[in-house]
Order: sequence, then C-alpha cells, then structure tokens
Amino acid sequence: MEEVDSVLVDNVKSFAAGGFGGICAVLTGHPFDLVKVRLQTGLYKSSAECIKQTLVKDGPLGFYRGVMPPLVGVTPMFAVSFWGYDVGKRLVGSYTGKQALEFTIRDISTAGFISAVPTTLVAAPFERVKVMMQVESGKKLSMASTIKNIYKEGGLRSVFKGSVATLCRDGPGSAIYFATYEYVKAALLAPGEDLSLLAISTAGGLAGVSMWLAVFPIDTIKSTQQSSNVPVSIGQVTKKIYAKGGIKGFFPGVGPALARSFPANAATFLGVELFRNFADKYV
Repeated sequence: MEEVDSVLVDNVKSFAAGGFGGICAVLTGHPFDLVKVRLQTGLYKSSAECIKQTLVKDGPLGFYRGVMPPLVGVTPMFAVSFWGYDVGKRLVGSYTGKQALEFTIRDISTAGFISAVPTTLVAAPFERVKVMMQVESGKKLSMASTIKNIYKEGGLRSVFKGSVATLCRDGPGSAIYFATYEYVKAALLAPGEDLSLLAISTAGGLAGVSMWLAVFPIDTIKSTQQSSNVPVSIGQVTKKIYAKGGIKGFFPGVGPALARSFPANAATFLGVELFRNFADKYV
C-alpha cells in the first residue's frame, strides 16, 4: 500500500511540475510562436514584416493574441507530457530491468516518445484553437467564439483537426527533446551536484532547439492543416506546400521558432526542476 501511495504522490508531483513548467514556457515564448505561425500560414513573408504589422494592427499586446488556449491548455498539456515521460521511464525500466540512472539514449528516447501519446489528446484541440486565433489578424475573436466557430464548422472532428499531424510531430519530437535534455544536463552537472540552474537552462534550451530543427517541417504541415476552414489531408497539405515553395516551403518561420525555443524551453525545465525540487523537500 505504501508503494502505491508513493507512486501516486510521484505522479501528482510530475503532473504539477510539468504544468508549472509549461506556464513558464508560454509566457516566455508566445510572441515568437505567433510570428512563426503567421509565417507558416502565409500571412506575412518575413519576420520583420510580421512584427511591424502586428504592432500597427494590434499594438504590443497583439503578440499575445491566441495566448489563452495555450495558457488554459498548457497546464494539462505539459503536465501530461512530463507525467507521460515519467510513466514512459517506468515502463522502459520495467521492460529492460534498468534503473533510470542506467538508461541509454535509446531508453530515454523511447520514454520520451511514449509521453507524446497521451499528450496529443490534450495538445491537438488547443493547438487548433491557438492557430485559428493567431491567423485572424486584426479581428477581435475570443477563445470561446473561436471554439464555437470551429465546432460549428464540423463538430468535434473539426476541433481535433490535425491530431495525426500533432502526434507525428510530438512523437519523434518528444523523443529528441527528453534525450537531449538528459544527455546535456548529465554532461554539464558536476559529480554529486543535483541542481544547477545553468546546467538546467542550457540543457532545456538545447533540447528545444534540437527538437524544432528535427520536426519543423511536420509542424508547418500541422499549422497549415489546422488553419484551413475546409477538410484537407496531410498528404494534400504536403503536396500544396511543396508545389508552392519546394523544400524551403516547409521552413517558413523557422527563425522565430528557434529564437523562441531556447528561452522558452530553458524556462520550462527550470520551472519543472525547481517545482519538483520544492515538492520533494516539502510535500
């Protein structure tokens, strides 16, 4: 019974720490994400043009247009992601007979991939709402009215549009994300050192950069599919993007995405590690 209680408490800590880390990430990185999505969906041709026009049309707060869906969704989304990662580590440990400290990069990557499966159920609909709000430049749409419009368009199927693309992005993305973080953090930590803000920030930032470099093309496909008002498949979107811009067409907004990824993910892991450290001491 004590073992069951311990696992339950550990799950709650992972869930809460992930949620706190996610809020840190959204507040840090949303303006970069807005520019990325507007470039991916063809609203603007350059980051400079996007930033200038956003300021003209919406003012400084315009860079936080669409922030409510990720803020509302980020707690469960990141919470489920980090909880899923811990569950993945337990499953891998059970299968291999290894302790977490003995995991190879392959083991960590597997645990990271597992974390993306439950996360997609939360991430996909919130990403859909966020993208639709971000591409409606100049229009004062609330989160509630956006959800209403999306649902009116095609019911729950419309709300979950892009779910497969989201999983295709987040599966390998999470595998790379957590593997990079664990590897870099271990390399930077001094022997016997449990918590180094510099090591955590650097490892978290590099984890974000490596993930986005790997999955950016599928993220462009996902954003384009989710911004469409008509049913469109991943294959159709891919062909359209390639026909319009070739390989380069899959990388619009990569600059803002990479600029966002380091500080946002450094903030994520700082939030997670500090919260978890606090919880382990006082809960």
